[in-house]
Amino acid sequence: MTQTLDTLIASLPRRYPGPGGAIAVLRRGEILVRHAWGYANAERRIPFTPRSLFRMCSITKQFTCAAMLAALPDPEALAPAIRARLPRLEGAMPSVRHLAHNQSGLRDYWAVAMLHGSPAEAPFGDEETARVIGATQSLQFAPGSRYSYVNQNFRLLSDALQDVTGRGFAELLRDHVLGRAGMGSAFLAADTRAMPDGTEGYEGSVATGFVPARNNILWTGDAGLGASLDDMIAWERWIDATRDDAEGLYNRLSAPVTFADGAPAPYGFGLGRGREFGRATTGHGGALRGWRSHRVHVAAERLSVVVMLNHLSDAGAAALDAVAAVLGEARPAPVPRPAPAWLGAYQDPETGLSARIDEAAPGLLRLRFGHSAERLDIREDGSADNGRTRLAMTPQGLRMERPQENQVALLVARPGEPATDIAGEYRCAELDATLTVVDAGGAMQGGFGGFLGQGRMEPLEPIGPDLWALPCPRALDHTPPGDWTLAFRRDGAGRVAGVTVGCWLARGLAYERVS
Repeated sequence: MTQTLDTLIASLPRRYPGPGGAIAVLRRGEILVRHAWGYANAERRIPFTPRSLFRMCSITKQFTCAAMLAALPDPEALAPAIRARLPRLEGAMPSVRHLAHNQSGLRDYWAVAMLHGSPAEAPFGDEETARVIGATQSLQFAPGSRYSYVNQNFRLLSDALQDVTGRGFAELLRDHVLGRAGMGSAFLAADTRAMPDGTEGYEGSVATGFVPARNNILWTGDAGLGASLDDMIAWERWIDATRDDAEGLYNRLSAPVTFADGAPAPYGFGLGRGREFGRATTGHGGALRGWRSHRVHVAAERLSVVVMLNHLSDAGAAALDAVAAVLGEARPAPVPRPAPAWLGAYQDPETGLSARIDEAAPGLLRLRFGHSAERLDIREDGSADNGRTRLAMTPQGLRMERPQENQVALLVARPGEPATDIAGEYRCAELDATLTVVDAGGAMQGGFGGFLGQGRMEPLEPIGPDLWALPCPRALDHTPPGDWTLAFRRDGAGRVAGVTVGCWLARGLAYERVS
């Protein structure tokens, strides 16, 4: 194991190239690897070390929930403060636990910001946050029934925690979690423009070169933790030291969670639950333009891995490489099999989202439906599966199972080319936002607009009859909404009357044609 792990560590800078990075591997509370390489700031020639401060981004969510559980005997005490921030929401109000488990039904506020026309590098602070969240009128599903990743769930928790306790979130985080875990240099790094020690995040690639990434988000409980590798080592050691304490914070965070119907849920209290190499895992990734991080904990093996990269390589893949090296496992390779006959364009009738399926490589399919494209292994029986999503043709049609979202759907095939009589101005009354579609010399283009500005025009991609995709490759957050599905509606005379806009993060928004 030692030789395999040493070989892996030596290869990481080449396998995941960029300005710098760091990795820690711990087992039974002991440090097997504490290693950093490259530069925290290439322009200023600041080396990346285990003490370099880093944006942990969405790994913060578990710390927010830990602070909440430690500060309040009953987290539902936050409910009135959360309701006050959603004054226009009609119908069922998500509970505190719905927020903490990403079962709230809210639409992600950074995705919605793009519908309001925000440029990718625009400032997004307290004022913008309050306006986007406060304007919420509807949910995209009933609270507790489904899973969808929503950053402001945790912003709401941290803001409400301040209201109820009368203390700042940074102070609560330090006193209830960071201090107890021995994370001496960790802090709330709310302003994404710069880190105090000069650590920089980078966009680009080896082929194009790396440039400092520009970010202007102000965030708190959703993604604001700043920490060094040494801080995260302290967190992992604290988890191991408290493993037998049933009331220990990490045991409470990682306890089983269900949906409202009793089905097991794979996400709760800011932690993802999964399986790797036949073993149960908990963990989370973090990302912003220029920053990628990942931590994974294998409780049965008392094994933890933390990876930090100040560029956009896949920190999650690097973490699993390290887990495999410690456990003596191999990540399975796909078996070359012919692609099934049911590749093509579909639509999910529940969410309204398009599902596009094509061949990625021999034995692998690509599904474009959720937050980002997924790869699925083609199985011997002609189905396709990746452990999170399963596609299988049935007598009733193509069945898509996504147990992590508590969703089963019969997809509707959408073959054919869409008509191009869709140019016009469309308005969403709920958002007070617009969608502009133009025929630019035979190239259909679309762009969003609202109180945050006028978003850039993007070429529309035809999917099927009255079904188009509007790409969103860059956004406020690192991982953008991806492709927005535009499902156009026609009146009795066959004229385009409106369009339903959605992506996995924010779906089911109706726009009416105004010109």
